[in-house]
Amino acid sequence: MTQNVWFIAAIWMALALSASLISIWAGISVALVEILVGVIAGNFLGIHATTDWINFLALLGSGVLTFLAGAEIDPRSLKANLRASGLIGVLSFGVPFVSVWLFAQFVLGWPLQQAQIAGVALSTTSVAVVYAVMIEGGYSDTSMGKTILAACFITDLGTVMALGVLFANFNIWLLSLFYFFSADWLQRRRAKPSCPHI
Repeated sequence: MTQNVWFIAAIWMALALSASLISIWAGISVALVEILVGVIAGNFLGIHATTDWINFLALLGSGVLTFLAGAEIDPRSLKANLRASGLIGVLSFGVPFVSVWLFAQFVLGWPLQQAQIAGVALSTTSVAVVYAVMIEGGYSDTSMGKTILAACFITDLGTVMALGVLFANFNIWLLSLFYFFSADWLQRRRAKPSCPHI
């Protein structure tokens, strides 16, 4: 029964529908209820079977939500709230990252790279979930909502940078790529626009 692709799809759709109905009834964000229903389904109902198309849909959905969250950020609002969102973003990544890393390495006795990946994993945030909650709550148009969304992006940027610095294979190709992107960025900063902005 669990090998039937359509049966698995029907179960996942029924769970998504039940999560939506529960969120309406309870007045909680649907993203949070979907996570809870997924945990229950995976751990107590024994639904562990995933297929390539389920993984594809999951990646597509998270990519679309992250893109939509990025489109919500107003550059003027980001510049106005840069200090607050920067401080929140840096602290919300840095404090859990360092705390979990040190705890895992020195208290639990994990090896260095395992402790580092634990710190990265537990310090990241889900922009997709934050965005969904902001939209449902009507906070995405407020100054507070834009500040929190920008802070989430800074936290995710910290995650990507930590993964790149700690686990990248630094070779001549990576260094040359970094050199060319840096040179291009510096050249664009120095260049004067030839025509006025429209």
